This record gives sequence, structure tokens and C-alpha cells, in this order.
Amino acid sequence: MQEAYFGGGCFWCLEAVFQRLKGVQSVESGYMGGQIKNPSYKEICSGLTGHAEIVKITFDPSIISFKELLYVFFGTHNPTTLNRQGNDVGTQYRSVIFYTDEEQKLEAQNFMSNEAQQMWSDHIVTELSPLTDYYPAEKYHQDYYNNNPNQGYCNFIIRPKVEKLEAAFQNLLK
Repeated sequence: MQEAYFGGGCFWCLEAVFQRLKGVQSVESGYMGGQIKNPSYKEICSGLTGHAEIVKITFDPSIISFKELLYVFFGTHNPTTLNRQGNDVGTQYRSVIFYTDEEQKLEAQNFMSNEAQQMWSDHIVTELSPLTDYYPAEKYHQDYYNNNPNQGYCNFIIRPKVEKLEAAFQNLLK
């Protein structure tokens, strides 16, 4: 198993998307890239800690590759808006890839320069950073979409991303 760490707005959206991919063993919402240890959701929401809302994806590379994860990542969020996804604004919602090793770093750099730039007409602002301390989000954030499918945010924000995934990446779905 390998791990990938992506931030692309609200972690509830990313979690719902990546949970549906074959080869993905688990997806956990959490925080990374900030200055304090063990931050809370309230601290993250202040935008003052430097952390991003991210997902930790544990995947089997013999079933789904890191490059395929990158296709889904860049295909289901907007990597051209700095510190924002829709109405979610702040550094905690930035587009970011925290790479685990040099191979992931090089693959992500190449993907952002080529495939991602072909997917989006505007400049890609996704941050590429080395892995830092990871902190799991509070329990109520985990599996949020699946546990709250009728909640307003889930219906109007997350569901369209899941539908986009289902339409564009059918070959990668469980």
C-alpha cells in the first residue's frame, strides 16, 4: 500500500470522491502544512494555523496508480483558484499535493506541467510541498458525505462532485 495526501477545498468533498475509486483502501480527512501541533477544526477554520484541509488516501498501486489519482484530483476540483474552492475561501482550502517521496514529487510536477495544464485553460496554482506532520480530523468529519447524504452542503456541493467523478472516471470506480 502507498499513501497520497491531497488538499483541494473542503476535505468532505475529496473524501467522498476518492472513497469511490477501486484500489483505494481508505480515505481519512485531516490537516497538514501548518505551524501548530494537533490543531482543531475551529483553529483550522480561523485560517491562522497554516494548515490545509486534506485527505490521506491509502491505495494499492497495483490497482490504481498515483497518476490516476492525480487525474481524479485535478478533474474534480478547481486547481486554478488560489486559496478557494467555490464559497470556501482561505488558505485552509488551498489546492495542494503533499508528496511522500521524490517519485511522487516528480510525477506530480510533470502532471501539473502537462496533463493538468491541458485540463484547465487558466494557470494551475496547486502547491506542491513535502510531507509534513499529519493530523487526523475530528471523528465527526470522517466519512461525512456517506453519513450525512441529505445535509444541505452534501446535496448542493459534494453530490455534484461525486456525479462529475461518476461521469468522467467510470473506469476507475469500485
